[in-house]
Amino acid sequence: MKALLHFSLASLLLLLTLSGCEGFLEKKPQGELTQEVFPESASDALLATNAAYTSLRGWYYNSGGYPILDIMSDDAHKGSNPNDLLSELGPYDSFKFTVTADGLDRWWAALYEGIKRANVVIEKVAEINMDESVKNQCIGEARFLRAVYYFDLVRAWGGVPKVTTVTPPLKLARSSADEIYGLIIEDLEYAIGILPERSAQPAADRGRATKGAAKSLRAKVALFREDYQTAETFALEVINSAEYDLEANFADANGKNGEHGVESVFEVGAMDNESGGLGNQYANTQGVRGTPNRGWGVNRPSEDLRNSFEPGDPRLDATIIDLGETLDGVKILGDGTTPDFVYDGEGKILERECYNQKVWTPGSNTTTQFGHNRRLIRYADVLLMAAEALNENNKPGIALIHLNKVRQRARGGNPDVLPDITETGKENLRSIILNERRHELALEGHRFWDLVRTGKAEQVIGTLGFIKGKHELLPVPQTEIDISQKTLTQNPNWN
Repeated sequence: MKALLHFSLASLLLLLTLSGCEGFLEKKPQGELTQEVFPESASDALLATNAAYTSLRGWYYNSGGYPILDIMSDDAHKGSNPNDLLSELGPYDSFKFTVTADGLDRWWAALYEGIKRANVVIEKVAEINMDESVKNQCIGEARFLRAVYYFDLVRAWGGVPKVTTVTPPLKLARSSADEIYGLIIEDLEYAIGILPERSAQPAADRGRATKGAAKSLRAKVALFREDYQTAETFALEVINSAEYDLEANFADANGKNGEHGVESVFEVGAMDNESGGLGNQYANTQGVRGTPNRGWGVNRPSEDLRNSFEPGDPRLDATIIDLGETLDGVKILGDGTTPDFVYDGEGKILERECYNQKVWTPGSNTTTQFGHNRRLIRYADVLLMAAEALNENNKPGIALIHLNKVRQRARGGNPDVLPDITETGKENLRSIILNERRHELALEGHRFWDLVRTGKAEQVIGTLGFIKGKHELLPVPQTEIDISQKTLTQNPNWN
């Protein structure tokens, strides 16, 4: 297959400024380009495909702008100073949000915007007279991205409207969760058959979807469906491909030095730019507040997360920024309006000022935070998915190989911490793997959904306000129900 035309952030900027390009000035307005005269050429096909990726960098793509999934778990609190964003994020901390909660409508709309852009490629690029291998890769990438967007939708809301065309009906009822999962699986299996392995990508195309990314997501989808045999198959195919490995340094798995590195299966590329759609505000939202001023300070690591790490686990220090630390020559002093500690009546620490280190980027201002590449899938996650599936399939001995590889990297060469796991009892090993996922993937948006899909949510976060039978799914935004003139229905126990 010929290499796809170079994928660059510059080409994405071009897409966002079509009005300045010769030739587009004579075409119909932007709102009509999708359905009538765009895309119509090979270069248009690339622009349309890049647009489907651009949705990943939109601030609203990140669960409506804020990391509410971490905040709803036992890993984090609202963060920022006590009064900031209290009405927007406070309800997620205590499960008191409602059908009009801030951000849910933005997240829903952002995901459907990404789906719309993917559908443009899937439906319209197929009709373009162009190199077939490039055409197929564009469509394969778009179908992977559509699966990414729908996977967020179905996990968050269950059955949602299934839109697979650029001209859907004005009123579209919810499909079942099974139907949405069916579409996701169909898209991923198509992408697996089309996309190249990572090693076959030109360096300029790093960041585009690959066969390994599609297989990894297929394994994750299977875990959510409790289809452990399929999860095992695809996770092991990724592992056995030898296309990926763990970064030697755990901090690099999410840091600058590991961007598009050996551990990155799929990440959202970004530049330290606050305008033009090239930056990603995901890290800025969570950046250190105060001194240095790196962001808003949202998503504060919880005491429960801090205390859950095994003694000596180096991942604790690489996950949480504490006041007084020095990172890249910058001393963390924090926010003067935020208490250093909050205690209960018996002197126990309930919360302290600290920050998510996984979104830290070298630099001295807020703009540099926009250059963080958010990792959506990394190899450590694939190893732990394999371990989980193998254990469920009564192969604990093989499961331990992949679990202990993650722990081996985490211990950083110190044989006195994080000893290899030897437990082979299914129930106990299941809990150990879930715990390992918590510490390896903390503050990366996995914990809440891990608790829900394993049936542990009520047990673990019931004291935070989680109600079984209600909070497994978010409420459909009331605005969407109103716009649909009640064609859309609400999730159980949210009326």
